Amino acid sequence: MIYLDNNATTRVAPEVFEAMRPYLTEEFGNPSSAHALGREARRAVETARQQVADLLGASDVSEIVFTSCGSESDNWAIGGFLEQNPTRRHIITTRVEHEAVRNLCEHLAEIGCEVTWLEVDRNGEFDLDDLRKALRPETGIVSVMLANNETGVLFPIEEVGRIVREHSDAVFHVDGVQAVGKVPIDLKSWPVDLFSISGHKFCAPKGVGALYIRRGVRLPPFIIGGGQEQRRRSGTEAVPNIVALGRAARLARDFDGHARVRRLRDRLEDEILAQFPSATLNGVADRNKRLPNTCNVSFKGLDGSEIRARLDAAGICVSTGSACNAESREVSGVLRAMNVPYEIASGAVRFSIGRYNTEEEIDETLTSLAKIITK
Repeated sequence: MIYLDNNATTRVAPEVFEAMRPYLTEEFGNPSSAHALGREARRAVETARQQVADLLGASDVSEIVFTSCGSESDNWAIGGFLEQNPTRRHIITTRVEHEAVRNLCEHLAEIGCEVTWLEVDRNGEFDLDDLRKALRPETGIVSVMLANNETGVLFPIEEVGRIVREHSDAVFHVDGVQAVGKVPIDLKSWPVDLFSISGHKFCAPKGVGALYIRRGVRLPPFIIGGGQEQRRRSGTEAVPNIVALGRAARLARDFDGHARVRRLRDRLEDEILAQFPSATLNGVADRNKRLPNTCNVSFKGLDGSEIRARLDAAGICVSTGSACNAESREVSGVLRAMNVPYEIASGAVRFSIGRYNTEEEIDETLTSLAKIITK
């Protein structure tokens, strides 16, 4: 099998699995317990917290709170701030956010919040002047993703954060789920207040994530109970998954293969665009403004779902958009927001490279794709 759907999820790295294994077997203590097993579990959780803080460039380990996933982190960041600040119910976000943000904001609009949606152009980028114009005294939170999960387009988060700081008192939340482990992150110096991550996007298992909460930013507890996670998120910690997240963070921080991943992506993208006259790129052409692993291309007049199915039959895993709506036959909401014509958007296929992919897999994918497109 050739796996080119790493933006949907990644395989658990062997090093990560070995790190979590003891906490699934002999080291089974509850980190809130006072005995030796409990103390070992607590030590493991705090080690993981430090590892995640190091990866994100946080100023202090207390700024990292473990969650179950990126969607929970997004919901807590936005919903929690609004709960804490009921008079500041104006939200600014973009049309191309992940469903965890986009659908939440649509729901909040239905129950009385006001949402300003920043439009994007054909490249998937938005105008920073639109953000400046949208900010106002009652703006409570601005939520902009660091990297789009479908096109890989990177938003200028540092500049966005500066604009938010200079023109409002709003809190700035970033959905960093798709970017962690792929591009450098330095929250110590970035003007970001809240930052969401999800472990399964960078070789940890599914079911664990984290929310960075800058010191001084107040959020109400997401889950009320025994007061775990610095009284911010109650519930017994999922120690094996948290240990895995920490080890994956260390693995991502030490990874020196980004240039190789970029070369694989570039070669795949160049060959597709050169070989197939019907192929067009979705997203900004400047590769410095995209994730180094992501290629979203459309085959005009063809059905992307059919291409995906035929590649699947050939043992090659790709997607046509977000994994959260992979069963839908509708055109991607991200591509609709980019005003990609239907006959192009319906033929979209996303290839996302990971640390375990090889040159030979790219060769085989190109060979299989040529047969499929010809047919």
